[in-house]
Amino acid sequence: MQGDDPMNPTEQQVLAAADVLIDAFARHDREAYFAAFAPEASFVFHHVDTPLRSREAYERRWREWERDDGFTVLGCESRERAVQLVGEGTAIFTHAVRTRLRTRAGEDQLDERETIVFARAGRHWLAIHEHLSPAPAA
Repeated sequence: MQGDDPMNPTEQQVLAAADVLIDAFARHDREAYFAAFAPEASFVFHHVDTPLRSREAYERRWREWERDDGFTVLGCESRERAVQLVGEGTAIFTHAVRTRLRTRAGEDQLDERETIVFARAGRHWLAIHEHLSPAPAA
């Protein structure tokens, strides 16, 4: 749902799970960020030449970015948020995301669109897939 539309409790839970993930990313809290993903999660990023087929593969890449490039997330804003429920235990979260980051090359701001697929894991929701695309030029 978007905007002022009333949300059911499941949609609220998914948004809360997305908020935890986004907040951890915005703080560059690697441990909390990766805890929001299932071990078998997959990742497709427009700036990475190959899909990352597990949380572990993404964690390795993240550490490489930190080590090799001085990668640090400085902030992240989420807007144009929507949740689509698919069956009993799957939800698709989409949003526009603005990320501020720093590398050894300097600070940058990225405007992107992101899809995160969540799956119910007991009483919680874990991200099982993330797809990041560049936002269309304004």
